[in-house]
Amino acid sequence: MSEDVRRLYEEHGRALLAYASALLRDSSAAEDVLHHVFLNLLKGQTRMNGHPAPYLFRAVRNTALNHIRGQSREVELGERAVWLESPDGSAETSIALQSALTSLPAEQREIVVLKVWGQLTFEEAAAVIGISPNTAASRYRYGIEKLKEIWR
Repeated sequence: MSEDVRRLYEEHGRALLAYASALLRDSSAAEDVLHHVFLNLLKGQTRMNGHPAPYLFRAVRNTALNHIRGQSREVELGERAVWLESPDGSAETSIALQSALTSLPAEQREIVVLKVWGQLTFEEAAAVIGISPNTAASRYRYGIEKLKEIWR
C-alpha cells in the first residue's frame, strides 16, 4: 500500500502541488494540503476507483477549499515562492509564468493548471471541478488567450 502511494506521489506530486498553489496562492498551505491528501491515502482512509489522477486532483481541490473556508483572510503568494515548474526549468520563467497565471480569473487559472500541468482531459478536469466539459474547454480557451496576451 505505501509503495503504491509513493508511486502516485512521485508521478503526480508536482502537478498536484502546482494545482493546490494555484487555488490557494500560498505555497506553504498548498504543501500542507498535498500532504494531507497523501496522508489520508497512507492511512487507508480513502479508496480510489478508476484512474487515480482525477481522484487526486479532486481530493486536492476539496482539501484546498476546506482550507480556504478555515482561513479568515486571503494570503498573497510571495514573490520568491516558486510553485510551478516551467518548461525550461528556469526559476525566472517559473516566476513569470506564475505571475501571469495569478492574473487570470480563478476559474480559468484552475482549468489551465489541471489541463497543462495535471495533463487531465477536459472531461476529467470538468469532473474535478464539477462543471461540464464544454465549460471547462471554454474556460481553458479564454485562459490561454489571456496568457498569450500577458506573455507578449
